[in-house]
Amino acid sequence: MHVTEVDVVAGTARPGRGAAKTAPDRKSRADRSVTTTEDAGPAGRGPEVREVPDLKWETRLRSMLEIGGLWTRDVKAPTYEELRPKPFHDHPVSPGFPIHKNLQEKLLEVEKHPDPTVAHVLATCSAYAYSGAETVSMIMARTGLEDNHCRMISASADGMLICSTSFLIQSEDGKVVILCYRGTEPASFINWLTGVDVEPERINYQFGDPCASVHGGFYRNVRATRYEVMGALGRALEGKSVRKPFDGEPDPQIGELEALYITGHSLGGAMAALMAVMLKHEQKYKAIGDKLRAVYTFGQPMIEVPRFAKACEEHPFLRENVIRYIYDSDVVPYLPPATSGPFKHFGREFHYRIPHVRQEVLSWLRYLGCAYQPRKGHWEPKKRPTRQMPSALGIALGGLAFAGRKSQLLRSLPIVYSFEDHLPHHYMVALTPPGLPNEFGD
Repeated sequence: MHVTEVDVVAGTARPGRGAAKTAPDRKSRADRSVTTTEDAGPAGRGPEVREVPDLKWETRLRSMLEIGGLWTRDVKAPTYEELRPKPFHDHPVSPGFPIHKNLQEKLLEVEKHPDPTVAHVLATCSAYAYSGAETVSMIMARTGLEDNHCRMISASADGMLICSTSFLIQSEDGKVVILCYRGTEPASFINWLTGVDVEPERINYQFGDPCASVHGGFYRNVRATRYEVMGALGRALEGKSVRKPFDGEPDPQIGELEALYITGHSLGGAMAALMAVMLKHEQKYKAIGDKLRAVYTFGQPMIEVPRFAKACEEHPFLRENVIRYIYDSDVVPYLPPATSGPFKHFGREFHYRIPHVRQEVLSWLRYLGCAYQPRKGHWEPKKRPTRQMPSALGIALGGLAFAGRKSQLLRSLPIVYSFEDHLPHHYMVALTPPGLPNEFGD
């Protein structure tokens, strides 16, 4: 796997495995920093202190992490020969690996949404968007996008409550691109503040009602990486790779973009839905918007006020091809609470329902030697979108339910909201078509 990491603001490259080390052109305080070490000096004189200069790319990275910035990371997926153990080298493609055979052809040919294959692929991508570019690229190769190109774009500005990360995964022939937004990172305080930054913000172009507005925190985060995302998608339209060439590599010339999918879990789903609106309603993005096939989100919170949602519902694509999945009692799709102001979903909604009482009875039968599969339910379409929880008290109930699910005695109790059900692996597993292996191809 080839990796190059670039600080967009400074225009410098920070090497990953196989990438060349490029130092910044201009000096900064971070570039001049040194590390002091103590060595044994001459006898009777005590330790000798000497200066060891830090590597410039390391200090630049440390500086960026301290003050925020915009940076990218480019990856070429490992080959199937690299992903399979040695006994499989002669036949890297085998039953169960890759998970979806001829995936890029499937993504090009599918016309009706939701599609079970597309849903599974995008749920897997969204789940692994919480990792790095190498992992996302590897998982998507295992899923079926062999030799894919991947670009990770991140932006952060703590004071503006911005912590935005997007991934562009491009098929080997260049015809399919998946734009995936990372959701709320559990350890990121800024991400959590983004979710509660619910003050509606007017969009900068007229859409339906001129007073329509959206969730301010989500809107700022999707715009934080939009310029770089659009630049990469523009290259894809021209038959180029979404990533920049590696050192000594010519600019890859591949097929032109034909099918674009956008996805994300949690906060990532909110940004995916907002990006779809921008692509379909801003004239400058029309060429890219025309390639958009569908948007699949998982555990997405509400992003817009009712008037904005109504305008989206009047748009044929946004009404039919924005697909929202909700797993059982996931609390996040009910947010923001009504006490924060009116918000509403748009698009088509599918809900995964689990008969907890019946399954809990079956679980006790294991002591009698009976086999069972816990937490199995079914997806069903909803005619009306999920509505807001009445107050923030629902968030506290979701936390209690998370703890309660860890007890077998309490697991069957009916609950309204659950943080446990928001975890991305639940969506990925529930959307795995029957007979398919897990995401590693095992």
